[in-house]
Amino acid sequence: MMGVTMRIGELATKSGVSVRALRYYEEQGLLAAGRSDSGQRHYPEPAVDRVQLIQMLYGAGLSSRTIAELLPCVDAKVSTPESQARLAAERARIDEQITALIHTRDRLDAVIASTVDPANGCTVVHD
Repeated sequence: MMGVTMRIGELATKSGVSVRALRYYEEQGLLAAGRSDSGQRHYPEPAVDRVQLIQMLYGAGLSSRTIAELLPCVDAKVSTPESQARLAAERARIDEQITALIHTRDRLDAVIASTVDPANGCTVVHD
């Protein structure tokens, strides 16, 4: 592998994910590593950004399969009607989650407000 490379532990540190997660990403075809003569994984510097993108997509709720389907388009900087539709569907799903979370937060705020209002009959206990 040409250029500056790093071993798996360094990539884990720089990207903020575990070595185990990096191995999983490789197993899923999301991350590629070169190998040294002794079999150690070596990653190019841009792997940090890729891992952070993978983490972001996982955090948004995308599956390994979906991420694997989308990454070739990201790598090639090519947008297909299929990838656009897939991304739009994932965005709509995330919007639904955001709406549900906002509703949950508002309900929780109402519960919190009712528990601190003495008029509601709640007794606040301080340790």
